[in-house]
Amino acid sequence: MASFNGNDHDEAPSKIRILSLNCWGLKYISKYRRERLSEIGRQLALADPSPEIVGLQECWTQEDYEKSGMYGYPLNGRPTAFFRGDWFVGKGVASARIRFGPGIADVAEVFCTHLHAPYEREPHDSYLCHRTAQAWEISKLMRGAAERGHLVIGLGDFNMLPSSFAHRLITAQSPVRDVWRELHPDSSVGAAIDAVERARNRPTPSAEYNLIENGATCDGSYNTWRWSEALRKQLDKGQDVTIDKDAPDPRAKRLDYIFVGDGGYAPEFPPPRWSVESANVGMIQRHPKLRCSLSDHFAVEAVITRNPGRATLSTRTSSEPGSPRSPSLRKTASKQVSPNAALTPETYDHIIDMIHTYVRRERSQRRWRLIHFIVSILISIGCMVGIWWVGSRTYIGFILILVSTLNFGAGILDGLIGGLFVSSELRALKEFEWEVRNARGLVLAAEGIASGERQNDTQLPSS
Repeated sequence: MASFNGNDHDEAPSKIRILSLNCWGLKYISKYRRERLSEIGRQLALADPSPEIVGLQECWTQEDYEKSGMYGYPLNGRPTAFFRGDWFVGKGVASARIRFGPGIADVAEVFCTHLHAPYEREPHDSYLCHRTAQAWEISKLMRGAAERGHLVIGLGDFNMLPSSFAHRLITAQSPVRDVWRELHPDSSVGAAIDAVERARNRPTPSAEYNLIENGATCDGSYNTWRWSEALRKQLDKGQDVTIDKDAPDPRAKRLDYIFVGDGGYAPEFPPPRWSVESANVGMIQRHPKLRCSLSDHFAVEAVITRNPGRATLSTRTSSEPGSPRSPSLRKTASKQVSPNAALTPETYDHIIDMIHTYVRRERSQRRWRLIHFIVSILISIGCMVGIWWVGSRTYIGFILILVSTLNFGAGILDGLIGGLFVSSELRALKEFEWEVRNARGLVLAAEGIASGERQNDTQLPSS
């Protein structure tokens, strides 16, 4: 268990400052990786007031891995799409248990993660099943921490929109709330170009509005890594580029989150109550020498306030009447973050249908890959026979050797993917479905018991 920022535990803090940032630290791929990560560390060290809890993603060092508890996700991307990197790196949840005060309940459990990247748009995202399974896993971890009576903090790059199924799953299955939605309930549910956001019939937000009200941490106009090649070349030449804060910003969206939960399940002691005091987008400054953004994401920051002994908390805003969507809006408190109920049976059915659809696709792909493996063996044998007849000294022999080698190499790759890696993925999917079905059965049993009790209460006693 880690200590809380050097706290001597004589008195628990009344406020906790939290920061989450995807650092874009991909080795060999991310530009200016060393310079940017050094500046991120410097900015964190100089921050005043400094955040007590920091979650960083895409750091990619063995040393960082060894200093955290790590729970690997059972489903981690398609083996057939190994070139995307999600399956190769093996994502998971880094966790830490932090004592911040002398009381038995003065413990925070922090979960930092990076879910599967959305290479396609929902609901036609073929990776949706994996991201749903990962959301299921981290929501279980957060719910377990809440049941232990601890403060729950989940943060990271969740690669999901506020309107996505994974977002709804996390906030329904675990007793946590999205801190940005707590203070900005009318904020965007996707980028302005996304169908879910267009359906709200709102005007295209400006670059400044996306930062202040929508909490956009990715793909916004202020981030230099989303600029055109021409603008980035100006930076490389040392020329500064200024972005118009009022210019339309249709692609910015919120992918980074901080979730906070009270930890109100344990019956042995009254749990602390926490409210969200503030939330903002951070780390928007550029590198002092390179003039580029510190990452391809901005940070999300929050301050939560402890209010012991209070059952409910009020909401206070500084917005003026008649301007509910003003960019200068700053909200300072939210309602209490409290536990909630389990998922509905229909939600479990939706997850099971999603698993079945994805399994059919993977089984079909595995079958074709195994067929390719067998065919490649036959073709290689045919090429060898051809070489035996024509000899290896002619150009035809060389072509046959080349075709045999390349064909057999591709066949071996497909055989390994279809015979080993996809089979492992299907087993993990089967375990995921088994777990979802068990959870669904418990909910149906509980509803049946509750229904029976209600019927017994309404029955009249016999004479």
